[in-house]
Amino acid sequence: MPQDDAAWTGEPRYRVDRPVMTQRWLTLTSLHWRYDPIHVQSKLPPGLEVATFDGSAWVGLIPFQMADIAARFTPPIPYFGTFPETNIRTYVEGSEGPGIWFHSLDISRLVPVLVARSTYRLPYMWAKMSLDRRASRLTYTARRRWPGPRGARSHVVVDTGEPLPEPTALDHFLTAQWGLYTMLGRRLSHARVEHEPWPLQGASLVTVDDEFMEAAGYPPPIGDPYVLYSPGVNVKIERPRFV
Repeated sequence: MPQDDAAWTGEPRYRVDRPVMTQRWLTLTSLHWRYDPIHVQSKLPPGLEVATFDGSAWVGLIPFQMADIAARFTPPIPYFGTFPETNIRTYVEGSEGPGIWFHSLDISRLVPVLVARSTYRLPYMWAKMSLDRRASRLTYTARRRWPGPRGARSHVVVDTGEPLPEPTALDHFLTAQWGLYTMLGRRLSHARVEHEPWPLQGASLVTVDDEFMEAAGYPPPIGDPYVLYSPGVNVKIERPRFV
């Protein structure tokens, strides 16, 4: 299992010249906890190996605002292209290099859920969600509607801080990810992702009351999470390809 892998740097790994879609990821807070790599590995499909840092796997609870989804050469989709989102994700190594494995992606628009589940085969969920900002305090709330477990909740409150002068090696490991893996039918697939390096800020956790981690099959996390905030990045995503 890779540890403190030099493959994770702040610079984009790929250039996406023919994106299947563009979007913006805004007002993003990441909360990450350490987990036993063996436990995380048991949740991955064949062909992927859990990535570790400092001897641990890391599982993230990532609430943010998705904005301005657009297909190539089209303007952003009104209404359906902007919404709050909360992800549960971990980090992996596959034949295409480092990447992200999503356990769940909760959003507040049903149509994009149905489209994403039928095309990318990603585990999108429909939820009632909100994102509230008052000065430096952010409040993210979500309650799952479909497919389940229905009623699962997530509530995160953070105070955002100052820009980080220099990202740490752990910051790079958690944020410098330029691809995602998914299963298309029975075959593992990979989609390249391009965005500028994340502009990172510190953040302090006020409260977290989350059931999405448990819904993804994880035991309750132990200890305080590692917290980061970013105002956001512009993103290009390539269509997934079989690995």
